[in-house]
Amino acid sequence: MVTIVYFSSEPSVPAKHPLALLVAASLLTGCAVSPDYTRPDIPTSASYLGAAAVEQRHAATEADLATWWTGFGDPQLSRYVMLALEQNLDLAQASARVLQARAGLGAATAALLPSGTISGQAARAYQSVETPLGQLLNAQPGFKRYGNTYQADLGASWELDLFAGLSRDREAALADYQASQAGATATRLTVAAQTADIYISIRGLQTRLDIARQQVEKQQALLDTIQLLYGKGLAAELQVDQAAGALAEVQSAVPVLETGLDAAMNALDVMLGSPPGTHRAELATVSAIPTVPHITATGSPADLLRRRPDLIVAERRLAASHARIGVAIAEYYPKLSLSGLLGSATAVSSGNLFTSGASQAAGVLGLRWRLFDFGRINAQIEQAKGQEAEMLAAYRLAVLHATEDVENAFSSLLKREEQSVVLARGVDSLGRARSASFAAYQQGVVSLIEVLQADENLLRASDAQAQAKTEAARAAVAAFKALGGGWQPSGADMLAIK
Repeated sequence: MVTIVYFSSEPSVPAKHPLALLVAASLLTGCAVSPDYTRPDIPTSASYLGAAAVEQRHAATEADLATWWTGFGDPQLSRYVMLALEQNLDLAQASARVLQARAGLGAATAALLPSGTISGQAARAYQSVETPLGQLLNAQPGFKRYGNTYQADLGASWELDLFAGLSRDREAALADYQASQAGATATRLTVAAQTADIYISIRGLQTRLDIARQQVEKQQALLDTIQLLYGKGLAAELQVDQAAGALAEVQSAVPVLETGLDAAMNALDVMLGSPPGTHRAELATVSAIPTVPHITATGSPADLLRRRPDLIVAERRLAASHARIGVAIAEYYPKLSLSGLLGSATAVSSGNLFTSGASQAAGVLGLRWRLFDFGRINAQIEQAKGQEAEMLAAYRLAVLHATEDVENAFSSLLKREEQSVVLARGVDSLGRARSASFAAYQQGVVSLIEVLQADENLLRASDAQAQAKTEAARAAVAAFKALGGGWQPSGADMLAIK
């Protein structure tokens, strides 16, 4: 809607009050020309598919969602997570982005307020008498070639936000700032989860290495025994070759695991903001894979909208894109500004400055209206609406992915723990079978092939059990992260999604 005001010289409409007429006409059109933002309702399921099974798990310890890493009962894990939250460079970047967004909010807020400037100058000039101007002035009685000028002014200007364009711009800046805050929190959760995940991977690789090295020792002892028997003529050369081949196969797995362990230790150092190798000595001592705690208060998918900071980021970006539609629509309407100048100027001496004769003042009413540029404004509005549609789809997709993350983590945790229990029984059985086959081989009841097969089966089962325990612990970390664990939303935090 565009309001056109006609100014008349008739006494009933005094032409000397155009500002009052413009303001009155603008108020008739309304202050805000775009609808206020409302957070969209995203349909979610009532509960997680695996929530009941996860909450029914039996675990030695429980974990508080805000500090879930302490629930694993590993002081070194907790120390590394806290160290990463203090020193991680991704977090430093996220904090810097918050400062940038805060500055943008400050600039958008300042645009709503009047601005003022103070200026002053003093000049001394020496006029040449050889120029046409100098010759003309020199012909005047009492002409002085030296001249002084002094000036001091106080200026102010203010753009009237009659159609809420500046207000919508500040609303967008506020949403961006809130998104940056939530983004920093999301980075914090990611850093804590990645640190715990890498630490658990290190302990899992160390456990697998320990199993492989024990198997190497067993295979080496078996080879030594067979070589001793071969030297006495009690074993065939084929048996020596079979034992040596089995030993080489087990030994070949050790360098692969060591390479993975080195990479994991280097990755942990980077997460802690330190050069690779810094904490390697601390991690050299083999420790058990952390035990998965009991996961309680899983909530519902709807709770993720308030708990997961990455969803808050997506929602705040949607709010910012909606506000920018209002900024674009406000370009349809005229923009009014007020400016004024109050000062003093003299060309005689400083003693005459600030006297009544040297005073000067000015007042300006400015009008800017893109009256013949509506085609471009229409394009800008359509672009802003397209960006809002994109952000809405991104928000909905983020909610779906968040629920998917929780479901996948719950499923992985339950299945990996079930696998670990089954493999534990298998390791016990295969351990007894290996002892029995070796005893039978010593008595000449079975061949060496049975012993080597029993060793191979035991190694594979033990290694698989270690992997299952590691993956179960990593799945628990993924579940805590997917649930938005690692921070406690406060009233100020929740403001961003109301």
